[in-house]
Amino acid sequence: MKLSGPPRDPLKARLLRLYVALAERFGPQRWWPGRTPYEIAVGAILTQHTAWTNAALAVRALRRRALLQPARVAALGEDAVAAFIRPAGTHRLKARALLVFTRGLVERSGGGFDAVRGAPLAPLRREMLGIPGLGPETVDSILLYAAHRPVVVADAYTRRLLARHRLLASGTTYEETRRFVEAHLPSDPALFNEFHALIVALGKTYCRAVPLCRACPLRFDLRGRPPAPRS
Repeated sequence: MKLSGPPRDPLKARLLRLYVALAERFGPQRWWPGRTPYEIAVGAILTQHTAWTNAALAVRALRRRALLQPARVAALGEDAVAAFIRPAGTHRLKARALLVFTRGLVERSGGGFDAVRGAPLAPLRREMLGIPGLGPETVDSILLYAAHRPVVVADAYTRRLLARHRLLASGTTYEETRRFVEAHLPSDPALFNEFHALIVALGKTYCRAVPLCRACPLRFDLRGRPPAPRS
């Protein structure tokens, strides 16, 4: 039976239209690059405040030494880890964060991700945010991409897109953005994964600091949109 009338959540419908348009333009993104959940988590930590190409160099350096195993990393000292990940920049800070995260993973589940996948999400996220050197974007990337938890990564690309499409006001915080998207989309980690990857592709191609709106696949959504209310 076909239902008439407006959708119960017009924001959900609109976000899903954006998702479909991005998927049609860019195709499957298959994020995050990594052979194991732990390698994905390491990559998320190392790519903070640097380009992925730099983080990838550090990940490869760890792989060459067979150090993409939690128990082996947890047994190292901070100086050794920092030396291995130097290409990623701010290597001492990242070494400290990587060690705290890894040792916690080993203590919690022997280095596996089963406990991270099964633990109550809100307290787990708060615990991870308490690790010095891990910001919300990194924590949410680990939860989403390595542990397949339904968490939105509300990075700068996402906030820019939502502000330019008047879904949120300019200057809306990371947490406000994350809660907004999670409230209006199905709680599906596969959807959050692909949507975030597609938004990054859009941000790098069209929705730049100086946008290329005329060729943007989401241009249809901008017509006649009123300014967003302050969240």
